Amino acid sequence: MRRLIAAAAATLTLLCTGAAAVVAGPAAPAAAVENGLARTPPMGFNNWNAFGCDVTEQLIKDVADLFVSSGLQAVGYEYVNIDDCWALKERDPETGRLVPDPVKFPSGIAGVAGYVHAKGLKLGLYADAGTRTCAGYPGSLGHEDLDARTFAEWQIDYLKYDNCYNESDGSQADYLRRYTAMGQALTRTGRPIVYSICEWGTSQPWTWAADVGNLWRTTGDISDNWSSVRSIIATNAPLYPYAGPGHWNDPDMLEVGNGGMTATEYRTHMSMWAMMAAPLIIGTDLRGASAETMDILTNSEIIAVDQDPLGVQATVVSDSGGLMVLDKPLADGQRAIALYNSTDTVATVSVPATETGLRRAPAYRLQDLWTGAVTQARTTIEAAVPAHGTVVFKVRPSTPHARTAPAVTVGGTASTLIPAPAGAGTLATVATHRGPGTLRDVRVDIAAPPGWTVTATSPARTRSLVTDASLATAWDIGVPEGATAGRYPFTVTATYRWGDGRVSATSTELAATLVTAPVDGRRHLSTITPFGSVNGQGPVENDRSNGGPAAEDGNLITIGDAVYTRGLGVSAPSEIRYYLGGRCTRLTADVGIDVEDGTGASARFVVYADDTAVATVTAAPGAPVALDADVTGAAWLRLVMTGEPGGEAVHGDWAVPVLTCGEAGPADPVQPVERVLFSFEDGTDEWTIANADGGGSVASTSLFHTDGGQALLARAPVNGNWFGRTLSEPLDLGDGQVLKVDLRTTGAGSSGEIAVQVGDDLSWCQGGQWTWTGAGGSRTITRALDEISCPAGVTLDRDRVRGVWVFLNGGGDVYLDALRVG
Repeated sequence: MRRLIAAAAATLTLLCTGAAAVVAGPAAPAAAVENGLARTPPMGFNNWNAFGCDVTEQLIKDVADLFVSSGLQAVGYEYVNIDDCWALKERDPETGRLVPDPVKFPSGIAGVAGYVHAKGLKLGLYADAGTRTCAGYPGSLGHEDLDARTFAEWQIDYLKYDNCYNESDGSQADYLRRYTAMGQALTRTGRPIVYSICEWGTSQPWTWAADVGNLWRTTGDISDNWSSVRSIIATNAPLYPYAGPGHWNDPDMLEVGNGGMTATEYRTHMSMWAMMAAPLIIGTDLRGASAETMDILTNSEIIAVDQDPLGVQATVVSDSGGLMVLDKPLADGQRAIALYNSTDTVATVSVPATETGLRRAPAYRLQDLWTGAVTQARTTIEAAVPAHGTVVFKVRPSTPHARTAPAVTVGGTASTLIPAPAGAGTLATVATHRGPGTLRDVRVDIAAPPGWTVTATSPARTRSLVTDASLATAWDIGVPEGATAGRYPFTVTATYRWGDGRVSATSTELAATLVTAPVDGRRHLSTITPFGSVNGQGPVENDRSNGGPAAEDGNLITIGDAVYTRGLGVSAPSEIRYYLGGRCTRLTADVGIDVEDGTGASARFVVYADDTAVATVTAAPGAPVALDADVTGAAWLRLVMTGEPGGEAVHGDWAVPVLTCGEAGPADPVQPVERVLFSFEDGTDEWTIANADGGGSVASTSLFHTDGGQALLARAPVNGNWFGRTLSEPLDLGDGQVLKVDLRTTGAGSSGEIAVQVGDDLSWCQGGQWTWTGAGGSRTITRALDEISCPAGVTLDRDRVRGVWVFLNGGGDVYLDALRVG
């Protein structure tokens, strides 16, 4: 749990979070705790993601009723779990026992358990391995036996055991001690209670927790956004050696249906949790869930993969360039094969069947677990997977079957486009036959958006395709005059005959990006979509250094002692191309070698207006060099960086590149405009810690800064704390859409969250969690104000913000600067 709740108008309580998990190399897993429970991953509901502290007896009863009436129980969901805030703030003074809040739970927890059990379901409860829970209610540290007996008397079936206010020294030995104490206490009660260890992956629980509990969190808390899900998959997927019946890696609860992701992303969320043999704990308000949400949550084929009695977490077969293949053996002898695409464009993901656990066979039967389609492949399992999508096949060896359709993949790429009259672009498609036998009369067609034209410039038909052969076609795209910038869909369909003359078709949607000339004004170049780019290592990075081969793996751009929040991180040889349409006049930037480079090499930075070099700078490691280029009237802008001979991989930066277009002048503000709220130039700007007994401190520092010459040094305790202040006068965020803050860590990375207080009663609103790893890493944390949620009945009034807080976790020094709104 990470979200913090206001205990009273001016009292802040601690957010429960953890440092990002550091993945250890595979090792022999410990023996599972012998309680006979959770032989398959638990399935159920938890109120926290959707309701936070707003949990009541009626809500839990409503969920239990819905489990039965909606079919959730029928497909395997059984645990209805109560999270934090169910108790009174103090224990019973005579017995020392935890006391259910009589307003929220008039029947008591035991009464709710009776209601849930009568439905054939089970009840879960929340406690904490510290002196207090994350929302400030009594913790169980030092009360393990009493609390375990209480839970057993109430007929609890599942315990989520959190990690706030833990008084820990941060050692793995302490984590093992605290979590073992409750595990043994539960065992002594004699009641079967599933034990869920929630310490956020801080102490690498996969290396020890199988002897203690039934499941353990491997990461910080999930958020309802793609970045969070992608990050958690990357951390949890490699931990497959540690999971098995009765002991599971837990990448946190499901966000399906909470509104922050697309249906494609939610299907990936569900698919990858199933492949990773993760607990499936619903975290949405089921009372208003859409039909689409329920369809995802009740997909019996995907659930069967998760609940397979063999109890094996999928092996990562391959993981490269944002594409991952997972292979999970099933008890009936089949395999579940997931083709996962974390990138932002459609991609063809494939794996030879012999590289999975499948035995060699004349053919393989593929059942798509989302569409239900059944096809047969000859040697390769493949699909065109949409951006952020996952295709899951159930696969078994077979012999070619005359009535089973062949597997055909249709993929492709689209170039970046510009508008008419110069408007044109290209699109390349590939239709590949992966099934047995021969396809006949193969034809590829494209459905374009209204007003667009698509013309084949190479053959779009072929009389036949044998197994593993492809039909590649090039197309010219005509862009209609007046088309606006954006992404446009093109549906590519391959039609073909197979078998005894049957006709089938396979379709894929590609998206082409249209760029237009920049509008009037001065803009950071990192906010303008380039026409195209090539880069020596990995992608060109926006507002961070190049880092390495993966996307978004760099830090804040740093040249010499200067740290920049805007710019382009590149690796030689590099070229970035922009369409200007003759509308722009000037480009300014600081250029240089990023401090991450370490090669000692120099690099040459050249700006081209059309084909003319209008600015050239050679930069050595050290201070940045200013560059000023006249691009008046140019249709095209090119930024080229090359390294010295033998130093081609040098990492460089185009820092704060500002493009001036139209009638804009040097005095016009640079868009997008951001307003700095706290810059710490005069000290700590009265920032402090929210929880005096939670540890941590603040001080002024000049060792890191992105705005001015000073920043805030926050010494974060292992358990984390909130850093910020309550304001004497309301702060007006105006029409701002995002909050930003620049961070640099000294340890392994950062987990955190942003919160604000609003109104005269200082109501607490929070959200927008983040997690990243990497010693000494730095980032600009950007979180939409829409990601911040308030308690029931409270509105986030952006004109009356009365407090701003940042949660920092994991121990060690964290440098923080330029909290701003934009």
